[in-house]
Amino acid sequence: MTIRLGGIIAGLAITAVLVLWSLLPGAYNYAFGPAPEQQPSYAFYEHGHGPEGGFAFDGAFGKWDVAQLQRGYQVYKEVCKACHSLKYVAFRDLQQLGYTEAEVQAEAATWTIPFKDPTTGEMAEAPGKPTDYFPPVYYAGQGVPPDLSLITKARHDGSNYVYDLMMGYGEPDPAKAAKVGFEVPDGLYFNKHFPNVNIAMPAPLSDGQVTYADGAPNTTKDMAKDVAAFLTWTAEPKLIERRQTGWFVLGFLLFATALAFLSYKQIWAGLKPKKK
Repeated sequence: MTIRLGGIIAGLAITAVLVLWSLLPGAYNYAFGPAPEQQPSYAFYEHGHGPEGGFAFDGAFGKWDVAQLQRGYQVYKEVCKACHSLKYVAFRDLQQLGYTEAEVQAEAATWTIPFKDPTTGEMAEAPGKPTDYFPPVYYAGQGVPPDLSLITKARHDGSNYVYDLMMGYGEPDPAKAAKVGFEVPDGLYFNKHFPNVNIAMPAPLSDGQVTYADGAPNTTKDMAKDVAAFLTWTAEPKLIERRQTGWFVLGFLLFATALAFLSYKQIWAGLKPKKK
């Protein structure tokens, strides 16, 4: 009885704490005034929904589109690497995109890797090797461009976020801007899918900017989708394997459950508890 009463009291206490936790912010705002008004820029923000048709890796049975990942890498190399690093990815990882060992070695050699000369103690540079990681980027412009290795895991709905960000550039509606008193600050660019719609990065993609080695379409939408897929792979290269492992685990649990039930029916079902 004492244990049961203690459990009830503990449950009521936890419930009371949760209720107070949910009510206190509202009570504070009611007592000390409403939250500050949203900035005019929020009138222009639009939540994106990713590319039409989604990505090949979406869903429980999704797969990597290797050709798309290779195109995405080409977009990164020809466009994104000017400002953004990829420091958590090694060149040898590119073999997972379908490149041969020789191709990876040749690709790594096209990059320049800084290193400290052990004989002089000074910084030097050398062609990259497959075991090297992508080099850091020294950006002298406005802002601090983020490293893109894990960007799709660092942002909510990351794959769609990257795609929508690439496609969100444009100009604000003049009538709406005049109504709410909105102006794009000097040195920033309007992007309706960026949280405050003012971003330091200019539109990085335009139709035909990158000529794909496989001759695939290279509209802005195509390039945005390809680079978003590539950055999804850099952030989680084992995504497909993890899902496949999940299906195996689910199958094993179902089998174990069925086995336990049949064992119960065979061994214990005939035994009845004794009446007190």
